Amino acid sequence: MTQNSQTIRFIRRRIPAFECEPGCHDCCGPVTASSEEMARLPEKSNAEYAAALAALSCPHLGENGCLVYAERPLICRLFGTTPRLACPNGKRPEAMIDPHIEQQIYRYFEETRHVLV
Repeated sequence: MTQNSQTIRFIRRRIPAFECEPGCHDCCGPVTASSEEMARLPEKSNAEYAAALAALSCPHLGENGCLVYAERPLICRLFGTTPRLACPNGKRPEAMIDPHIEQQIYRYFEETRHVLV
């Protein structure tokens, strides 16, 4: 297991979960992910990526929501758990993310090459 994989696993366990507004996909726009995270996602065609980008959406967003929810990138998991990335519908976990973990996530983002999902 690579260092990045270990970091991702560590961080994932510390991001609080909460229930999204049913039918809402306001946070499901174009996002970036590390190559470690991308390797966990199903491959999409260039046409699928282009169509999603043109719609300011995610190529892994289906009619009923995220098709890769269990493997969604860290940035997707972070939405709604911190005031910096607040849910537009006011949804949130009981306790927001620990500020030290949030800083670790942003440090990971800065130190790791990310590509457009």
